Amino acid sequence: MKKYFLLLFTVPVLGYAQVKRGSVKKSRAASTLSKPTSKVPSKKLEITKAVDGFLINGNISGYPEGTPVSLINANTGAVELTSKTSMGKFSFSGKIQDPEFKVIALGEKAPYITIFLDNSLITVTGSKTDLEKSVVKGSPSNDEYVQFSTLVKPYEKVFSGEATLDSAETLKLNSALTRFIQQNPQSHISPLAIYRQYQLVMDNVLMEKLYNGLSISSQHSAIGGFVSKQIAENKKNPIGQPLADFTQPDTSGHTVALSSLKGKYVLVDFWASWCGPCRQENPNVLNVYNKYKEKNFTVLGVSLDKTKKAWVDAINMDALTWNHVSDLQGWNNAVAQKFEIFSIPQNFLLDPNGKIIAKNLRGPALESKLNSLLK
Repeated sequence: MKKYFLLLFTVPVLGYAQVKRGSVKKSRAASTLSKPTSKVPSKKLEITKAVDGFLINGNISGYPEGTPVSLINANTGAVELTSKTSMGKFSFSGKIQDPEFKVIALGEKAPYITIFLDNSLITVTGSKTDLEKSVVKGSPSNDEYVQFSTLVKPYEKVFSGEATLDSAETLKLNSALTRFIQQNPQSHISPLAIYRQYQLVMDNVLMEKLYNGLSISSQHSAIGGFVSKQIAENKKNPIGQPLADFTQPDTSGHTVALSSLKGKYVLVDFWASWCGPCRQENPNVLNVYNKYKEKNFTVLGVSLDKTKKAWVDAINMDALTWNHVSDLQGWNNAVAQKFEIFSIPQNFLLDPNGKIIAKNLRGPALESKLNSLLK
């Protein structure tokens, strides 16, 4: 189920990166449910407003009597409320601090109902045969989410890195996203629209300008906080500027300089043997390396390991046949300190002149970028 949530939003969250301890503070907008309740409705579902909170009344046909229903936090995958169907009906009530993504699961398996929940009186109607097309009414935040989803749905493969747009289509979508953001400065969906736009045009100046036009509440939302962090990260090692040269020893103790790889497209990949998300991403990096290594592309791995054996064993186990360097100082690795790397995996894609042309490309996004450069 966790994979579903990651694909749903395609916005990195801390659960999918190894973070240096003490480098991240909890967001003010963290999800909270105040005195939540759930119940099995009577035969006649009573529609009443939850006191100073939300009330979700569901009516989904096609499920057996007593089917379990869960309200799930879409960022963490944690079940927050549970209920059961009675004549197809169920309900949840509680209170949240800020609007955020939730998922309603019936029968504890896909498909799911996605809802951008706020403190409103909400009805959900649909059927088991077409659950993902269930109709959600009563939530202004969810209405904005539906509007945004309709706008970007034709471009899902673009945002997942599986496809690219020509210049005319890029301009068209960029303009549509800008209009949505400027017309909805109070919306908690607008930060997601800003991030999608950044994925499209990679313009940090525009991202910051649009973010600054949002309401304080929207800026301080969970996704707003992520966008703010992205803006700050992009200023550290900006796209279009050269990545400063560095030198570290390889697994044999011989020094390797980044500048020695000039003339090639280089992925500078920060990882470690103990980093679960890094090891999960390694097969993707290996795939693009094997596909493009004869087309002027290579990888330079910078490990944040502390012991040589663990580092070398991971390289061999994952069959990572490119150059690897490390000073075996863990998070205190001199290169990581230089570039302010506080979470991994992280990477920089450099052009043959050593300039940064993209950052933190993973999975299909990395392959799509290289394919556009090295056809």
